[in-house]
Amino acid sequence: MATIEQCRAALEKLSDNMLGAEGDVRAAAALDRSVSCHITDLDVTFAGRMTGGRIEVDRTLPGPPGERAQIRLALTGDDLVSLVDGELNFATAWGSGRVRLEASLLDLFRLRKLL
Repeated sequence: MATIEQCRAALEKLSDNMLGAEGDVRAAAALDRSVSCHITDLDVTFAGRMTGGRIEVDRTLPGPPGERAQIRLALTGDDLVSLVDGELNFATAWGSGRVRLEASLLDLFRLRKLL
């Protein structure tokens, strides 16, 4: 099972990947939205903001997110690490229910370029 530190590192790697993206992916990463990532098996939530092509995590909270972020992700720590490392396909994981992503319809269309 992935640790909180490994999950934080995976989010930082995802953020670095977004910052280095080009074209349509770079445009999708340029959203300015509140974000939360609930790690279900650790019952911890990373909360922050997607801005300037990065994910800035500014809080780590116990349990599910208390506030409703504009972009909400929920998955296990192992799945987060596997997604960021390219070992797990997002569409397959989302379709099977292993990953939950909630956002406005417009944001979902933009985010699909990232995922």
